[in-house]
Amino acid sequence: MHRQSHLLTLPKMPYFCFPESIGNYNEQPEHSVYREAGALNNFNIHFVAAGRGFVELDGVVHELRAGEAVLYFPLQKQRYYSSKDEPWDIRWFHFYGGSGLRDYLLEQGLHKSPLWRLRQPAAWEKAHEELLREAETHRMLHPAHLSMLTYALLTIFVEQAVALNQGKAETSADRIMELLPLMQQEAVKPFILDEWAERVGVTPYYFCKLFRAATRMTPMDFITRCRLQAAKQWLLERKDDNIGQIAEEAGYPSVSYFNKRFMQHEGMTPTAYRRLYGIHGKE
Repeated sequence: MHRQSHLLTLPKMPYFCFPESIGNYNEQPEHSVYREAGALNNFNIHFVAAGRGFVELDGVVHELRAGEAVLYFPLQKQRYYSSKDEPWDIRWFHFYGGSGLRDYLLEQGLHKSPLWRLRQPAAWEKAHEELLREAETHRMLHPAHLSMLTYALLTIFVEQAVALNQGKAETSADRIMELLPLMQQEAVKPFILDEWAERVGVTPYYFCKLFRAATRMTPMDFITRCRLQAAKQWLLERKDDNIGQIAEEAGYPSVSYFNKRFMQHEGMTPTAYRRLYGIHGKE
């Protein structure tokens, strides 16, 4: 199968990011690409959905398997090709934007490695398929929608990508991500860092380091977000409960501290939040 859609390049970029082309190849063992340095002035990501292929970097050949990807920055030399024995099913897209796009990718550390693995590849494949269908069906008729889908695809990559050269840390990062649903479920309980670090088998200091690398936030930041999310839902659903009851059940015995954290994250007090949505309970 050979699907691809090439789009017009916008001379003036009104969007944060925009696709230049997007496609999906499979069962094509002869698929091979070589570009000299300076030949291509856009970013591109090639993701292996199945099978395997190869990427050459500085004279070294690297194998890519399902769930892995290569990310190129503009003007980089590019050499990648499918395995002839196990032809890859590869999803790719080329994209561009203003200086803010490059700054964003640099801030996220995506310049540190060209080779990546996605923790949850199904989410990225789904977003890629949505962008590909939009490009195939409507071409340039809905440019704002194309930009939105491109941004969604890019941010999923940023969220899910782990550099292939991280070795042991990569496995530990996976264990951090696996803990997140349980941490969310138990967020309203007292947070004891040592106990969570013990579950991963690392020191508390290294747990915090791994957690920040995997989620781009501290463990306590994550717990706070989970607690406040629960509190927001209860504020709207449990109109007969006062703020003190909800604060305590969300993990904040001190109402004043709960109000302070809520204000920092939501820009308003819990009472104002409840009133904004037309629900008035006992204060």
